[in-house]
Amino acid sequence: MRILITNDDGINAPGLKILEHIARTLTDDVWIVAPEHDQSAVSHSLTLRTPFRISEISPKKYAVLGTPTDCILTAVRLLMAENMPDLVLSGVNNGANLAEDVTYSGTVAAALEATILGIPSIAFSLTIENLQPVKWATAEHWGPIVLNKILKNPIPSDVLINVNFPNVIHKSVEGIKITCQGQRKVCDRIHEREDPRGIPYYWIGPGSQRYDDTWKLAEFGTDIEAVGTKYISITPLSVDMTHKKTLELLKEQFS
Repeated sequence: MRILITNDDGINAPGLKILEHIARTLTDDVWIVAPEHDQSAVSHSLTLRTPFRISEISPKKYAVLGTPTDCILTAVRLLMAENMPDLVLSGVNNGANLAEDVTYSGTVAAALEATILGIPSIAFSLTIENLQPVKWATAEHWGPIVLNKILKNPIPSDVLINVNFPNVIHKSVEGIKITCQGQRKVCDRIHEREDPRGIPYYWIGPGSQRYDDTWKLAEFGTDIEAVGTKYISITPLSVDMTHKKTLELLKEQFS
């Protein structure tokens, strides 16, 4: 098996090293093509209006001055074009990718791009809140277990798998749950600050309510509820975003 790994936290992120360890439990043929700098929350964006550069760090390891989607395209269409990857792994993200946050996530977007290109893909994230110490060892321990279970059957061609680990020591993980994408109250705020010259500037940042509060209100069977109760969440996400019930309703309305 040939595996391509990437992320949105950057080529030097600790989660990428963890993901490499996970990938190498399956094969020695591991390629790394990741952003040169942190690209969190860039979603499925492409670099279209400016050129970007590729730096070879070592054999089979490249840094791309671009987005996670750029990295997947660069790997598949250029660096690995003569021998395509069999599987793409993205992460391990420093922070959750649950509920609506998957729409912002560069980690999930990289897996989405691979799926669109016909390559099975899995996104991995570690749920970190309120500056808690990061339990990377939990992802390293459970990652191979989760990966092997997922790969027992082929991943459908129009589906990517989204995995979230709770940020607890690996012995405290209660198990694995197959979940639906949840919903949570959007709590990001615009924070106003003032520079030394008295000119205002703004940050988009978190509000007061985070995942560690919202899981208590989450619907049973969702990704938020699972991670909040110390389970690993595995959610299949579809490339096709068509809402089938509304589709039929609109057909009736316009018939």
